[in-house]
Amino acid sequence: MRSEVINVLIVEDESNLQRLYQELIRSIPWMHLAGCASSLMQAREMIAAHQPGLILLDNYLPDGQGITLLNQPELKRYNCAVIFITAATDMDTCSQAIQGGAFDYILKPISWKRLNHTLKRFMQFYGQQRLWKVVDQQCVDSLYSLQHSNFQGDKESKGIEDNTLQRVIASFQQMPEKTYTIDEIMSVSGLSKTTIRRYLEYAVDNKLLSAEKQYGKVGQPRRVYRWLS
Repeated sequence: MRSEVINVLIVEDESNLQRLYQELIRSIPWMHLAGCASSLMQAREMIAAHQPGLILLDNYLPDGQGITLLNQPELKRYNCAVIFITAATDMDTCSQAIQGGAFDYILKPISWKRLNHTLKRFMQFYGQQRLWKVVDQQCVDSLYSLQHSNFQGDKESKGIEDNTLQRVIASFQQMPEKTYTIDEIMSVSGLSKTTIRRYLEYAVDNKLLSAEKQYGKVGQPRRVYRWLS
């Protein structure tokens, strides 16, 4: 379904996560990256400047808690939705987010399939709101279904930690045109081969990396990995 472009603001103080969110947003049609804020102060300035339709919001920021942005008058004025992506597991924060109208609440460490699913679901929700001028019960049920749809999580995301994932893929982001072997990532990251292999395959499954066979002059082909820009 075609929709107008949605400006998306990332509010996250970890630069590696910012880059990963940027790549995901750029891969979704009709989403436009408005910018990245690393603090509440920057977020408030960028909300006023860019009038985003969606914010990916962390809760723990250097100058305060992201949950306080839900009381920002501009969010209601611009009809801006919020997706929380946070390590905050306390029920108080979760309840405030739900009561404040957050579209979704995603806990770190992140399942990238989960986040991708939420963003695409939001696009459907956003598009249907603008397509329907009047609603019947079926339309209302459809909107509620999109907002509260359950994601069937993949087992492979268990045990995946953000910090380790960022260490594994850091080299790819610095030189996105280069391919890497597991041994090369070992020398850069200092992680074990077993750990690296698990995280690389997780990144491939979640469309962060691609994998291919590289054939040399002698011996078996080796598996190499490349950043998906």
